[in-house]
Amino acid sequence: MSWVRATTAKSAMQALGRLKTGQMNKSEKAYSDHLFLQQVAGEVAWYKFEGVKLRLADNTFYTPDFAVMLADGQMQMHEVKGFWQDDARAKIKIAADMYPFQFIAVTKKSKKAGGGWNREEF
Repeated sequence: MSWVRATTAKSAMQALGRLKTGQMNKSEKAYSDHLFLQQVAGEVAWYKFEGVKLRLADNTFYTPDFAVMLADGQMQMHEVKGFWQDDARAKIKIAADMYPFQFIAVTKKSKKAGGGWNREEF
């Protein structure tokens, strides 16, 4: 029985780690649904999950969660965060200085706070 508990605990710990490339977590899936509704409303022309990989330096890359093209043709890079780690914030700031896209980070608002998304531009 202790083997089953250890395996279950180990599986739970692995689930908290990074997902495979191309797999969305719960927040990213919710944001994808949000982008789809914006597309239906005519505000977003196109979006792709992990559709762009930007070189920041030798052997250093940044892959925004979503590449988004607005209806007017403007390109944006959207990052979905539950919480920030220092290296992620540094990478998005460096990318914003290097590339001609608008960089936007979003975090999900709680239902208690009215739902929707908090938005930070870089």
